Amino acid sequence: MNVELKNRKREFRRITVKIGSNVVTMDDGSLNTWRISRIVEDIATLYRNGIEVILVTSGAVAAGRAEITPSRKTNIVEAKQILAAVGQVKLMGSYQYLFGKYGIPAGQVLATKESFMDRRHYLNMKNCILAMLENNVIPVVNENDTISVNELMFTDNDELSCLISSMMDCSALFILTNVDGIYTGLPGDDGTELIRKIEPDSKGIEQYIFSFRSEFGRGGMHTKYSSARKLSSEGINVFIANGLRDSIVTDIIRGKEVPCTHFIPSPEKRNGVKKWIAHSQHFARGSVFVNTGAREALLGPKASSLLLVGVTRIEGYFEKGDIIRIADEEGNWLGLGKSEFDSEKARENIGKKNPKPLVHYHYLVLNERSGVETAI
Repeated sequence: MNVELKNRKREFRRITVKIGSNVVTMDDGSLNTWRISRIVEDIATLYRNGIEVILVTSGAVAAGRAEITPSRKTNIVEAKQILAAVGQVKLMGSYQYLFGKYGIPAGQVLATKESFMDRRHYLNMKNCILAMLENNVIPVVNENDTISVNELMFTDNDELSCLISSMMDCSALFILTNVDGIYTGLPGDDGTELIRKIEPDSKGIEQYIFSFRSEFGRGGMHTKYSSARKLSSEGINVFIANGLRDSIVTDIIRGKEVPCTHFIPSPEKRNGVKKWIAHSQHFARGSVFVNTGAREALLGPKASSLLLVGVTRIEGYFEKGDIIRIADEEGNWLGLGKSEFDSEKARENIGKKNPKPLVHYHYLVLNERSGVETAI
């Protein structure tokens, strides 16, 4: 057992490693098996030293491009589904073969947004991954692109990896891409520097985020930054690093001075239900708007539930137990919560003093930047 890694095991007991499309594929779209093998070797080192690893990987659609060319009659959505179906088999086969060389079993987990929308499905997936880890199986997670289209798609696997890291109570998330991290300008330009640490209260970082996207992936540095910022606010370390560098994950865990951007975690922790709610913005079923008094109560120093007497209007349809957005009368997003009423019952009681809250504070997560972002 490696002494350096053994000493860091408590701090990094369970981690997620997310590999981007530009790391696992070559310029022609074929799988970069050599690079994948080096990352697997890195993960195997962690595995042998008692660190639990969940792997979130991109590359299914890109791998499919190297195997099949859909006919011209096939529309864009169907073509992507075919490429994902063919490519996912090849991608998973590569991981099973490479992990198998180290005697490590690997299992596939395919997820969709719907897997996280319902609390029961959410817990089922969590229990499945937990059972895999307890049985020394490496979970290899990817979005199920064969059925995830349009509004059912994640922004990209950065979003998925943050959801997985939060759900599984990980110590850290490593987002591996083809650059060393977030820079103050274009990498390589004179005066451009790598931002090595982002504190919970760091401001103005957004000005350095560029909107470029990878050739084969859907995301860019903006989604990496926003996902990392949200996850670090839950007390989880996030590292954006270059997956084209050998042993990058083990080097960071060992404490070596390697180039990367480290999002320092907030000291505050959230419980399991609140973590699920915090990542449910895109799953919310409707929106409720509150008056000034309710807004001040929610944002005040004392934990407060959302009462119907403070609600001014409701938009959308939702059932009891669904996640709803909460905004003030100007449309500024205040937070998310699990509704104790369906939308019809809630509308009937708008402005009334009801002893039962619309959202109990145990199931309420406030936006840390309330008043800045709009709800719609």
